[in-house]
Amino acid sequence: MPAEIIDGAAVASKVLADVAISAAALAKHGVVPGLTVVLVGDDAASAVYVGAKEKACHAAGMNGETIRLPATTTQAELLAVVDRLNADPAIHGILVQSPMPKQIDPQTVIRRIAPEKDVDGFHPINVGKVLIGDRDAFAPCTPAGVQVLLEAYGIKTAGMDCVIVGRSNIVGKAMASLMIQPGPHADCTVTVCHSRTRDLAAHTRQADLLIAAIGKPEFITGDMIKPGAVVIDVGVNRVDDATKKTGFRLRGDVHFDSAMEVASFITPVPGGVGRMTIAMLLRNTVRAAEMSGANLPI
Repeated sequence: MPAEIIDGAAVASKVLADVAISAAALAKHGVVPGLTVVLVGDDAASAVYVGAKEKACHAAGMNGETIRLPATTTQAELLAVVDRLNADPAIHGILVQSPMPKQIDPQTVIRRIAPEKDVDGFHPINVGKVLIGDRDAFAPCTPAGVQVLLEAYGIKTAGMDCVIVGRSNIVGKAMASLMIQPGPHADCTVTVCHSRTRDLAAHTRQADLLIAAIGKPEFITGDMIKPGAVVIDVGVNRVDDATKKTGFRLRGDVHFDSAMEVASFITPVPGGVGRMTIAMLLRNTVRAAEMSGANLPI
């Protein structure tokens, strides 16, 4: 029996609807959640993504601002912008879009963002809080979105063998930190695989929950998946396709057709995890606004 498809677009819409309700409640007390995204340079994909974030903010009744800086911006100039945003009480969330030009060190910029405004969840303080299970932490948006998808589909993860393919700071490591915590939609025994893992398929075939975030199109095939496993595909890869107007099509890290025949649940690409990222970013921003006005009677 083919796997049930996890509809990330539908779940993201529900999250955004809840965000709009929370934003409206804050607005009654004079607090409008504000997210500022800083875009350095002219990366086309980043520009599209940033535009989508701004549009989603406005749709949810939030302030969404984009600061566009030239590719020649120095690190000192960018840090000065971050400092200004840190000091502005009307701004609750700050995100500096990656990739950044080569003259800028991303880690220096991330560390400069005030942790209480780090709605992307990349500041070392938030990373550490996630690892120890601190509920005040801002978890990175994509891994947090995966947990919300699991919750939405009633997938009981407690006791599952969870195998994560990929060890990036953005997804793999953060995903492991979340899934190993005690509590709902976690409580897993976690294995993290990566480019140095020996016999990757031997690990993936043991997974009750397989999360692919390796950045290689259709790398995980059906014969690498345990029958009945839940498969979460975080990958978004552009594959050349002359039949498309764009010249490419999007594919995940999982070979969808073969995995469908083995898994119990699976996320598609597009329409799966990717749709959750912006939704979770806005949810984190509303949380930041609530925390900034902790004494408000909402």
